[in-house]
Amino acid sequence: MMRLLAAVLMMMVALPLAAHQQKNSISVIAHNPRTEMLEVVHSIPLHDAEHALRVQGSRAPDIIGDLESRREFARYVADRFQIRSGSGPIQLTLLGTEIEGASLLVYQEASSPGPGSEISVNSQILTDIWARQLNRVNLGDGTDVETLVFRAGDGMKSAILP
Repeated sequence: MMRLLAAVLMMMVALPLAAHQQKNSISVIAHNPRTEMLEVVHSIPLHDAEHALRVQGSRAPDIIGDLESRREFARYVADRFQIRSGSGPIQLTLLGTEIEGASLLVYQEASSPGPGSEISVNSQILTDIWARQLNRVNLGDGTDVETLVFRAGDGMKSAILP
């Protein structure tokens, strides 16, 4: 999990840390050979997450200070991100959240179909809020990474799990 977190943090360095909507997110999917689990970490700018909750009707969302706001947004992320393998949908378990710098990290995991498996992914996080939203999904970590890019209305995209 530490390598996965380090990969997410390195990807965040490329993002500007302005206090306005970034209109992008980064998700990392990696097979953990020690646990045989598929680990998923989503990184979303805090300001974007709070704005999304306001648009959805939350009166005073506070991702940093209010655990329920954080949980509400994590459930939203879980609903807008899907993975499938040849045998059907992969049921991701929502593990929790963490604030890292100006981003909210949302953690999920599932049983892994294993390295070399073809999986299909769809990330529609925040695309219902902003038409310009761009979601990057990195499969793998270290130097063995494939990136899928999603915009509003995109369907599933396939890749091989490293």
